[in-house]
Formats: sequence, structure tokens, C-alpha cells
Amino acid sequence: MSAETRAVAPFVLSLIGGVSILLGAIVTSMFTFGSPTIFGSMSSSMSGMMGGMSGQTGMGMMIGGMMGVYPIFSIVGLASGAVVILGAVMLYSRPFEKDLWGAVITAFSILGILGGMGGFMIGLVLGVVGGVLALAWNPTPKTALSTPTILSS
Repeated sequence: MSAETRAVAPFVLSLIGGVSILLGAIVTSMFTFGSPTIFGSMSSSMSGMMGGMSGQTGMGMMIGGMMGVYPIFSIVGLASGAVVILGAVMLYSRPFEKDLWGAVITAFSILGILGGMGGFMIGLVLGVVGGVLALAWNPTPKTALSTPTILSS
């Protein structure tokens, strides 16, 4: 297949968006799954600002609540970045299924805002634009490309 039958611009935008979402999710998961001493030092520094034992207890409860939800968001971010990359590759390799892969790219780019900050918001924008371009793109039919062109001399 030639470049005329493939959605190159939606592929490139979606691929860059998916990589950005994946990188944002990796950065977020480094903080989420990081050392508990990071949260301990945050707790002790915040207790001085908040005033004594009551601040330390409140901060410990807040950090405990965050530790229950953020790993799930990190996994969602990693998965959505991988699915956007997969959708971009499938869009390039199967251009006549553009509606399916454009919708997958758009949906998982939006979902990536939960876990990876949407790839620092750049991945979100590039993924959504790539998905919408894939939905709006109309490939040329296979029959028009399969007829040989005869050049006369």
C-alpha cells in the first residue's frame, strides 16, 4: 500500500500522543510507587506547618487515602498510553478500519488524563486530534488503486 491509502498524519499525531501519555503515566507511577520515605518526609515537614500531632495525623490519613487510589490511576494511565499506541499502529496497518481505531484512540486519549496527566496535556491534545482526523479521513477505495496505469510512449 502506498502513502495515499494510509492515514499518515493521524498515525503520527496519535503515536506521539500515545508515547506522551505513556511517559506521563511512567512519571506519575514513579511518584505513586516510589519509596514510602518520600511520604514520610512530606508528613514530617507538613506537621511543622500544620502544628503538632494533629497535623501529622491528618497528613497521614490523607496520604493513606491517596495511596489507595493513585496506583489504580497509574495503571489506567499506563494502559491507556499503550492502547493509544496500539490504536495508532493498527490505524496505519489497517486503514479501512479507521472508524474503530479513531474512536479507540480518541477515547483512550481522554481516559489518559486520569493516570498520566494526559501526557502532560500534550498527549491528550495530540491523541484527540489524531483520533478525530482518523475519523474524518476518507481512504481511497482499493479498486481505484488496483487498476494498472498504462503508459504510452
